[in-house]
Formats: sequence, structure tokens, C-alpha cells
Amino acid sequence: MGYVERASRVPGAVVWSRDVPPGAGGRRTPVLPDGCMDLLWTEGRLFVAGPDTRAHHGGGGDVSRVVGVRFAPGTAPAVLGTPARVLRDRRVDLTELWPRPLVRALIGRVDAADDPVRELEAVAGEGWTRSAGTDPLVGRIVAGLRAGRSVAAVADGAGIGARALHRLSLDVFGYGPKTLARVLRFQRALDLARTGAPLAEVAVRCGYADQPHLAREARALTGTPLTGLLA
Repeated sequence: MGYVERASRVPGAVVWSRDVPPGAGGRRTPVLPDGCMDLLWTEGRLFVAGPDTRAHHGGGGDVSRVVGVRFAPGTAPAVLGTPARVLRDRRVDLTELWPRPLVRALIGRVDAADDPVRELEAVAGEGWTRSAGTDPLVGRIVAGLRAGRSVAAVADGAGIGARALHRLSLDVFGYGPKTLARVLRFQRALDLARTGAPLAEVAVRCGYADQPHLAREARALTGTPLTGLLA
């Protein structure tokens, strides 16, 4: 089956599943930084992927299927009840964040479900309903940085100072606004490059100084040349 995703009923989220064919062993495609956090299930386990500042190359061991709910940038901490900075570059069992009996019951639900994808989405949706929701300011910050506005301009537009923006960003994104801007710009460049656009054009359109600058950012964020990622 490979990898499949769709929009979730949880606002702004995506539901996805990845099946590893027999004989693939522990090989995995690197997970690239994208500003998001995921609630993940494999049989017998629920865990959280925190916000990445670099590509994650974790092996899959004997796992044959992974299902996830990928929350939009800045929205998962309200559901999890944990600041994103605590989870930066980490994979954490949900029992470290929520009461163990509750997590065991949720694992049993998803394990027993005919459709684990739909059941995990239901778990995430219940968490969203219990949460206080996300401050609308978070969405405006993401939109501004995704559009390529400077951190100073985003702070001004949000009506808060640079230090307040940095503190808020650590809690909801896991890192400062400059790092989030880098991650979002690289994702924008990667999406454009995958359409077949020349890399020099991609660099200019996404705000890099030149193509070598884009290449350096690809290596810094993923440890892999951009051409390797596109291949």
C-alpha cells in the first residue's frame, strides 16, 4: 500500500498511514522538518513525534504499519497539554504526557479497531475537543512566516514584541520563529522543486540568495543533497 494521506476532520490536520512491504526491513524514508507534530500509532503503542529541526532517520524495526495524525504547526500542544519545546527532536510515548491507564485504554481501542486510521483520528479529535483550542494568533504567525515575511514584520503584525513572539514560538512550535521560517521556506522550495521547476528559479522564488544557498539549507536541515531528496 505504501504511503496514503487525507485531510482530517481535526481542524488543519492530516491523517496518514504507511505500510512497509515484506522484506523492506528497518529502512525508512527520512522524515523532514515541516513545523508539524504527529500523534502516531503502531500496534501496541501510541507516541508523539515532536517538532524536528533536522531530518529524522529512525529505523522501523519489525513495525509493518504506522498510522499518524499530523497536526498543523502550532496546534498540537493544546491537544497534548505539553509545550512543544519539551518535545523538540524527540519521539515520546504518550504515557509520558497522559495518564498511563488512559493511554492503555486508547491503545486497546486502536489495536482492536477494524480501521486504525479512523480510530486514531477519533482519538485525536477527542483530544482536540477537550483542549481549549489554539490561539488564532498562532495561525497568523504561521501564515506570515510561510508568506516569507520577516520575523520583525510578523511580530509587528501580531501586535507583540520580538521577545514575546520568541517565547510563544518555543511553546507552540518548539523553536523560535527564525527556525520555523527556515523550515517553512524549505518545505515551500521542496514543493516547488518537485513540480520540475529549475533549482535556480526555485531559489529565487523562495527567497534564497542563490541556488548554492538553497543547497546549503537542504544539507543543514536534512543532511542530504536537494537532488537526493528529489530523487
